[in-house]
Amino acid sequence: QEASHRFALPTSGSGGAVKQENFVLSTSGTDQVKGVMTLQGDALCQADVNLKMPRNNQLLHFAFREDKQWKLQQIQDARNHVNQAIYLLMNRDANYQFKTGLEVLKLMDAVMLQLSRARNRLTTPATLTLPEIASSGLTKMFTPVLPPDILVNFYINLNKLCLTVYQLHVMQPSTTKNFKPAGGSVLHNPGAMFEFGSQRYEVNHVHKVECVVPWLNDALVFFTVSLQLCQQLKDKISVFSSYWNYRPY
Repeated sequence: QEASHRFALPTSGSGGAVKQENFVLSTSGTDQVKGVMTLQGDALCQADVNLKMPRNNQLLHFAFREDKQWKLQQIQDARNHVNQAIYLLMNRDANYQFKTGLEVLKLMDAVMLQLSRARNRLTTPATLTLPEIASSGLTKMFTPVLPPDILVNFYINLNKLCLTVYQLHVMQPSTTKNFKPAGGSVLHNPGAMFEFGSQRYEVNHVHKVECVVPWLNDALVFFTVSLQLCQQLKDKISVFSSYWNYRPY
């Protein structure tokens, strides 16, 4: 229940809308990329990114179009899994009596599966290829339009909201004989190559900035505590079941 409450964020005012929270994404020791993100539940409703180009120190600025929001699928999925765990626990009459220990173990296994999936959605970001990032709807979210040599990706990693910016350069035909397209990864390194729109690119610079989202931190703690409680109940049932099965009378 506590984990579930973290995903149903407190509402501001009487309108019932989920409150908006602002986060500043930056890295200590460098100001190549700075971002200000507005998170509303599972949606990034505003994003403001400043990028200092290493070549000429030119400053690029781009922000979400006002009519656009970006859904963070990881938060949405985690919330759905924890709500499914609660449904499994509450989906019976208040006076229901469990008949066997096995029945309880089966229920705990089903609940633990949902809790594990919820936790894994936050701890394990999707691995994407660079063409998948390039063709993502995220590239069409910004104004001004992102230059063709810039890619961005947002994701959740544990309790952090992360922004990755990739700066690319077009590979000349003379250099493409050593072309090796990169596979899927959460974070691609400089030197990674890919083909997109009949053009071959190489990653020149990678900038990753992040910040902690406190309520995601809470949710992860509650997932861990919930899983421990379920396991403790399973262990107790198993002890009593073995005692029951080996009675000498």
